[in-house]
Amino acid sequence: MAKLISVRELKIDIPKEAQILAERMLSDLEKSKRPVLEAVKTSLDNSFYNPKVGYLTPGDKRVRTELNVSSVQKLARVVFMLEILLRNLDIGAVNTKRELYYICKGLIKNDAKLRPLDFEDQVESDTIVDFIGDMLQVYREELNCFANDRGGQTYSQQLVVTETMADGEKATIDLSTLGTAPFQPKNKPQSLRLKARKKIDFCLVIESEGTANTLQSMGFTKRNNCILMGAQGVPSNAVRGWCKLIEEELAPPMYFFGDLDAYTLQNIFRTLKAGSAASLIRNSHFSAPEVRFLGVLPEDVKKYDLPFYKVRESDPAEARALKKAKDALENDPFFLDKKNKGLSDILRWLMKEKIRCEQQSLFSVDPKDPIKMEKIILEKIRNGSYV
Repeated sequence: MAKLISVRELKIDIPKEAQILAERMLSDLEKSKRPVLEAVKTSLDNSFYNPKVGYLTPGDKRVRTELNVSSVQKLARVVFMLEILLRNLDIGAVNTKRELYYICKGLIKNDAKLRPLDFEDQVESDTIVDFIGDMLQVYREELNCFANDRGGQTYSQQLVVTETMADGEKATIDLSTLGTAPFQPKNKPQSLRLKARKKIDFCLVIESEGTANTLQSMGFTKRNNCILMGAQGVPSNAVRGWCKLIEEELAPPMYFFGDLDAYTLQNIFRTLKAGSAASLIRNSHFSAPEVRFLGVLPEDVKKYDLPFYKVRESDPAEARALKKAKDALENDPFFLDKKNKGLSDILRWLMKEKIRCEQQSLFSVDPKDPIKMEKIILEKIRNGSYV
């Protein structure tokens, strides 16, 4: 099997740590003690935000699972899944979470002794994979478990990417030579170095991949020395890591443009900028702390007379979004930090006005001008109209 690229320099030996864990569990059982597994608690109440650090970090809280009648299946599943992951590491095999679920189903189907460990659905097996990562404090990729590639389609006339393969060979990708095709970062770790043929004036991350593609088709990157990227909703690890790499290696001003609603601010922009509570142990490598929120801003709605939707509290999904916004203002350390007051104020405005305005609404400003959205975006950047 080919050698794989690492996300980072790993400070622990995963097989060795797993062996220590298994031997400790066995020793406890032999001494009639109840084995205990502990993992980092990846939730908002164990999240801390320091603007000097730039991303959410974990506190000291742990999820503690002690062997008893109700937890015996979970502990057994952890050992079962860990053995599969260790085998993959040993032979250099890789899998997605979906594939791991079916590997488990196949092993269980062919061994009656394993039937009590069976998973009803993939959510159950995904939870075990996540628990193992949080327990060992390693990334999923370091267990050779990779997500599907999603988002991050990138266009530029100035960006040149050099990728070093695991065998040492190098490939150079000049984005200006790709025609209509974008460059897309992988969720599988890559060793990339970036170079700009000319100074990059800015990097623009658009929430909607389709709208990013529209801007590109209308010549956005030909008229601007920039990097244009489509996030495709909540940013994947690939998108988050790619934005961080652009920040670190080229340091252009980075702007995010998306919908004006609570979901975009909390789940999409916050995840891109500072990571998430669910991925506390990995936010250091998968966040872009310098990205700014370009819009849609509340003042844009009035200035450009943008069409919007009323948020109906009678709708369960919209009511849930409003509740989450209220919870974020009260409990999310990112929104509680005074440095992010501008973003918190937008959330408060959304809760008060109960509206949502989509990024594509800019196409309504001058329907006969196909590049009006580009003009507005550039105007906002020039005027400092961002948070």
